[in-house]
Amino acid sequence: MTRPVPSPAPELLRERHELRVGFEDPPSRGELLDFVRGAYAIVAFLSDRIDGELLDAAGPQLRVVSNYAVGYDNVDLAACAGRGVRIGNTPDVLTGAVAELTWGLILAAARQIVAGDRFVRERAEVGWAPDAILGLELRGSVLGVVGAGRIGSEVARIGRDGFGMDVVYTSRSEKPGLGRRVELDELLRRADVVSIHVALTPETHHLIGARELGLMPRHAVLVNVARGPVVDEAALAAALRDRRIAGAGLDVYEFEPHPLPELLALENVALTPHVGSATEHTRAEMARLCAQNVLAALDGKPMPAEVRP
Repeated sequence: MTRPVPSPAPELLRERHELRVGFEDPPSRGELLDFVRGAYAIVAFLSDRIDGELLDAAGPQLRVVSNYAVGYDNVDLAACAGRGVRIGNTPDVLTGAVAELTWGLILAAARQIVAGDRFVRERAEVGWAPDAILGLELRGSVLGVVGAGRIGSEVARIGRDGFGMDVVYTSRSEKPGLGRRVELDELLRRADVVSIHVALTPETHHLIGARELGLMPRHAVLVNVARGPVVDEAALAAALRDRRIAGAGLDVYEFEPHPLPELLALENVALTPHVGSATEHTRAEMARLCAQNVLAALDGKPMPAEVRP
């Protein structure tokens, strides 16, 4: 376990196997390579690059890497397959929590909650004015979901059923009853709120850049809880600064752990520190599934959540 994982993962693993727990903070590459030597299973974090070098450092006895995350863009799937190492992740159990955080960021960006909070703190006063801190009303607006997988579909359902929004989405396949499937450019032109829920792949790197931001209405807001490099952060900062779009909400960043400095000075962006799944219940269920993946793989059984190349 490269870093501590909440209960019940440590307890489940210690019942059957010897467990080594690594570092409180993300380890250096050298520390990580030394730590995994001799391991039969690795519980990894997104900050751990799982590639051929690390697999070889662990040794030929390594049988499984279980990612404490639903994403696995830190894993070289081909390198794992070539060495017979199975990969696990933690889908499904974090869908609700991430969808809730997405809506927190949508509301923060659409209703200018960050600017309102700063206004009160700096002036130590409140007051009503007809044109003060005007935002976007969600009811009757158009929600564009980029990537209608588990999380994106749940975000769409909340927008449709909870806020009465019209939903358009991009997806590899139709999602009956969810809304209308469209191409990305049409979604960006039509949507008042754009919410990103795609995996990070070579095809989705900088999926949203200056051109795409230029297609959005000036009153629109963009929210990203997927992976930072899906959005060209410099282009987003420029669009927000120049008010080419009205606002944004980000839980992930292109160069994590450091947001682009230009973003930090802007009032029209809400920033959270990659906490989409950060509820006690969800993190515990992720831990349970992560451990169950390891135990099943070491027993040669089907894993509850296996990533197949």
